[in-house]
Amino acid sequence: MERVEIFTDGACSGNPGPGGWGALLRIGGHSKELSGGEAQTTNNRMELTAVIEALSALKRPCSVVLTTDSRYVADGISKGWARSWKKNGWVKSDKKPALNADLWERLLDLLDVHDVEIVWVKGHHGHPENELCDRLAVAQRDIYSSKTL
Repeated sequence: MERVEIFTDGACSGNPGPGGWGALLRIGGHSKELSGGEAQTTNNRMELTAVIEALSALKRPCSVVLTTDSRYVADGISKGWARSWKKNGWVKSDKKPALNADLWERLLDLLDVHDVEIVWVKGHHGHPENELCDRLAVAQRDIYSSKTL
């Protein structure tokens, strides 16, 4: 299985509000940047979308090291929360509905294809790839912010 490094980040102005996401994929000596955004979204949706879009860009099953600064994404995957929410009809242990079930559903499908290891990093602390993804996400957020003015 080919080894891929993926770095992701999301950004939102207001919550909800205009948002963006950024991702960096690195395979061997090659890298690819991806980004996008939405006019009305939340930060957590952008964090999830970055991961979904990055994994969706892979053309075959891969061994992935996914680096994110989102505890929501990291814990949702590594602690099994998302799979538990799905098993319970998208209801959390506190009996409240799990947010972003549509995106978690898509992400869980991708996690069934790829072997993904999660690495959490603290955001805005100089991690070069995380900072790059933040710049990509903020640039997209700003595009959508200017569209709503």
